[in-house]
Amino acid sequence: FATYKMAVLSSKQVQVRSVASRPAPMVVVPLAAARHVSRSPVPAAAAPAPVSAARVSRGSRRTTVCVAATAAQMFKTTTEGLQVPHGPEAKLVNLMAPPDQHAALVAGCTKRIELSDRNACDVELLCVGAFSPLEGFMEKEEYDSVVANMRMTNGLLFGLPIILDTDSEDVAPGDNVVLSYQGQDLAVMTVTSKWVPNKPLECLKCYGTSSLEHPAVQMVAMERGKYYLGGPIKGLTLPTRVFPCATPAEVRSTLPTNQDVLAFQCRNPIHKAHYELFIRALDAPNVRNGAVCLVHPTCGPTQDDDIPGVVRFRTYEVLKEETANPRLRWAYLPYSMHMAGPREAIQHMIIRKNYGCTHFIIGRDMAGCKSSLSGKDFYGAYDAQELANQHATELNMQTVPSLNIAYTEERGYVTADVAKAENLHVLNLSGTKFRQMLRAGGDIPEWFAFKSVVAVLREQILSESN
Repeated sequence: FATYKMAVLSSKQVQVRSVASRPAPMVVVPLAAARHVSRSPVPAAAAPAPVSAARVSRGSRRTTVCVAATAAQMFKTTTEGLQVPHGPEAKLVNLMAPPDQHAALVAGCTKRIELSDRNACDVELLCVGAFSPLEGFMEKEEYDSVVANMRMTNGLLFGLPIILDTDSEDVAPGDNVVLSYQGQDLAVMTVTSKWVPNKPLECLKCYGTSSLEHPAVQMVAMERGKYYLGGPIKGLTLPTRVFPCATPAEVRSTLPTNQDVLAFQCRNPIHKAHYELFIRALDAPNVRNGAVCLVHPTCGPTQDDDIPGVVRFRTYEVLKEETANPRLRWAYLPYSMHMAGPREAIQHMIIRKNYGCTHFIIGRDMAGCKSSLSGKDFYGAYDAQELANQHATELNMQTVPSLNIAYTEERGYVTADVAKAENLHVLNLSGTKFRQMLRAGGDIPEWFAFKSVVAVLREQILSESN
């Protein structure tokens, strides 16, 4: 099991800077896209709800400033009152071909490529519009631009390149190719670009290092093929998965209109401190009353020592049932983690924007990783927060920094500054100790983990031992 961490925000100044120091988020939408968005930044019905006295009574200057910023914020929205999709046209892409075209599309292909687990995730996210406005894998020029500048050739922000890799010498530009995965034909692709990438440069720019000690560098160097392919795709079907992955359109249909929607990203089972983080985020000073939180875990490939996606999915399902919180929405993302720190934070924000989110909860060392040799972190604790804050306005989003939550004997979960100021007794349980207790069958403290989640994890351990 991956080591359990609580996301930390060590300085109140970070929260002030992330909310109050920037202008209200706006996205410039071309006139051609006016049909897709409302004429005014926020419809009259979407005016921020009054902030409760309880929230104002927190009393700090930071809260006062943030409340003022909340009252002034205006998000660009669709005519339905939801977050606009990413891209100059503010349009959610749908690349799925009509069923009556499938046979002709496959018949027009002369080549076939078997997708890896990671490739299949990218094909699915392209087809359903999670990578909007992309309509296929990036061509070389787009790849080069995103690698070098974190922007597409038209200047649009994009965190990481989206490409298809292969070792095939036969596939060439102009070919129509069937993309298959575990016996399913997922899509057809028209190859318009093929090249041998400069992988060390890609890794250095995207991950901040070209060292094989970084898990994503290992992936690029040792898993990906010799060639990269780019070109448009048309979807045939989505991968058959144990866990259902709602599309952006499906998730949007469950969201309240003219309201803030927070996104919580995770790739591990949710323990009680995590739960406290996103529940308390709903009351953050820059979040309107009545907001909801989309708990949106990634269930695709991650690090080798992470819990398998299918097991993680089961822990989320039992937790959803146990908590039954009407302010939460649950969905699962077939995304392949790169552990790219700051760049991946941007990628996650773009994806969640396409799913309809206006806010992104971002914790300490988000999507970070350690050297496989020295154990040192590849990124600073707040690098991802800084880059996310820097681009939040451009993305028509706001960030909500995670609080430093501690469990105390006297008052249960409180923020670390309260625990220190009141000299409360803080209880700790390390990830290593937690894993040992799970394997040994010891009692897990109820303040640390949900009983339903523990039961799923113990069942997994038992099945592995058998």
